[in-house]
Amino acid sequence: MKILGIDPGYAIVGWGLIGFEHARCKPLAFGSIQTPAGMEFSLRLERIYEEMNLLLERYHPDVAAIEKLYFKNNKTTGIDVAQARGVILLALHKAGVPFYEYTPLQVKSAVTGYGQAEKLQVMEMTRRRLGLAEVPRPDDTADALAIAICHTQQNGTPLKQRVQRLHTNDD
Repeated sequence: MKILGIDPGYAIVGWGLIGFEHARCKPLAFGSIQTPAGMEFSLRLERIYEEMNLLLERYHPDVAAIEKLYFKNNKTTGIDVAQARGVILLALHKAGVPFYEYTPLQVKSAVTGYGQAEKLQVMEMTRRRLGLAEVPRPDDTADALAIAICHTQQNGTPLKQRVQRLHTNDD
């Protein structure tokens, strides 16, 4: 199964594709979609949408995992991220790729076993779990890979249910 993890943003959208077989994660591809700061916002959204479509056409993920939005301090930035997230969800929908949403707490818990882990801890555990020589850059890319790993750990997902059925049938 191929899982596309997405860390939404409007300046940088991190993405990471992992393979998940026999309860193991393997990195397949990762990177980021970046838009320049001076670009008109509607053009930034268009670029994100178009590049997301190219990724979906190239890699054909079975499922996507995307970070849920949360507002810390700056609601204006959050609204812009929400708009970028909307065009990403539209691209996933139009491509027929089912998606699941995870909070930062869920991602941290899945990757490190501790929901209050620091960002650097999550990035290092992501690197280790995927057997990478170094943490992917930019940070948004590492975050996207962590989100994809998180999807493999969630009880309610079709993936987890399928793995559980396989184990039940082996008994």
